[in-house]
Amino acid sequence: MSKTPLLQRDDSESNSLDDGSKSVSKSSSNTSSEGVHPAEEANRLSLQKSFVNYGEAMMYSLETCPNAWLRTHSVWGRYTVSFLLIVTQLGFCSVYFMFMADNLQQIVEEAHVTSNTCQPRKMLVLTPILDIRFYMLTILPFLVLLVFIQNLNVLSVFSTLANITTLGSMILIFEYIMQEIPDPGNLPLMASWENFLLFFGTAVFAFEGVGMILPLQNQMKHPQQFSLVLYLGMSLVIILFICMGSFGYMKFGSKTQASITLNLPNCWLYQSVKLMYSIGIFFTYALQFHVPAEIIIPFVVSQVSESWTLFADLSVRTALVCVTCVSAIIIPRLELIISLMSSVSSSALALIIPPLLELLTFYPEDMSCVTIAKDIMISIVGLLGCVFGTYQALYELIHPYNHSIGNSTDVHARHYLFLF
Repeated sequence: MSKTPLLQRDDSESNSLDDGSKSVSKSSSNTSSEGVHPAEEANRLSLQKSFVNYGEAMMYSLETCPNAWLRTHSVWGRYTVSFLLIVTQLGFCSVYFMFMADNLQQIVEEAHVTSNTCQPRKMLVLTPILDIRFYMLTILPFLVLLVFIQNLNVLSVFSTLANITTLGSMILIFEYIMQEIPDPGNLPLMASWENFLLFFGTAVFAFEGVGMILPLQNQMKHPQQFSLVLYLGMSLVIILFICMGSFGYMKFGSKTQASITLNLPNCWLYQSVKLMYSIGIFFTYALQFHVPAEIIIPFVVSQVSESWTLFADLSVRTALVCVTCVSAIIIPRLELIISLMSSVSSSALALIIPPLLELLTFYPEDMSCVTIAKDIMISIVGLLGCVFGTYQALYELIHPYNHSIGNSTDVHARHYLFLF
């Protein structure tokens, strides 16, 4: 069966994309002189393609905006979005590396003290047998083999398996954290402002999935129903976030770890929960990896002869997995890499660029003052979060100190959000 990746374009479209970028401005100016609005022209251009991805939507919006300089350099909008998508998705993969390594280390090194009785986790002071980086290197070859699978139909089988293990794990986690909850009156009502800055990155990490919106919508049998699916799915996800975060923090308080699975009791039942959730994250890695792979690999393959196509493809996949592993090794702190990566790139993709695109595309249509103010406010919030969140995450990396951050839902949230 032929491969049909999410962000794939026809070869003729891919080869003619840059030429089309040069001709669109001429077409837009001609149609405008005949009374056709630039927004209508953008819609007509998008309908000529089977679907557009985020980067192409950015390029088409710039091609039809009133500013001549932006129209001339519209292709750089696509390049910018593609670069941010690559950074963001590979950042997610690095987070998954650390999540799997943290849980694997806890399972292996506490095996000799694991009991059959599921009592609340005690503060065990165990000297690590092996460095966390060893577990990352242990996982590396298996992930390399996993990403060699290019057929989405095969990956969908693994996705189903990941969904099953994730659902089972979440049920057991909720069952535990909702039992014998301590008096929440003893917990502080507010965190420090430093933690709020790190929380910004964590929240963006959990919800950012804008790079998948357009491809998924355009591949639906009934795309007009996508809004209903999105709102229902996000409503359920938000409820899960609130419940997992609230009950998790009330249960563990200041001892909350970067991932809530690390707070589970040291018994075989909940050790199996960590293992099941790690398996789910393992298979989800391939789905997150698919986005940057489909952006980078076609370009690399186009630069080599046909006889070297397969070698180039597998080499790029191997190199990208190694990059995510090295990133996790360099910054082996789960909560900080989440905040840093999300503040730098995800905030731009989710909060800064979309409202600016709306302003560029629809401003000539006499947008209401409320809409303009809303778009400007969202972009400013995203920009401030990007600057201060990045600063705080870097500061924590340079000046580490022992503190807890209430982000026990971060990896779980991101993984569960992807299921929708």
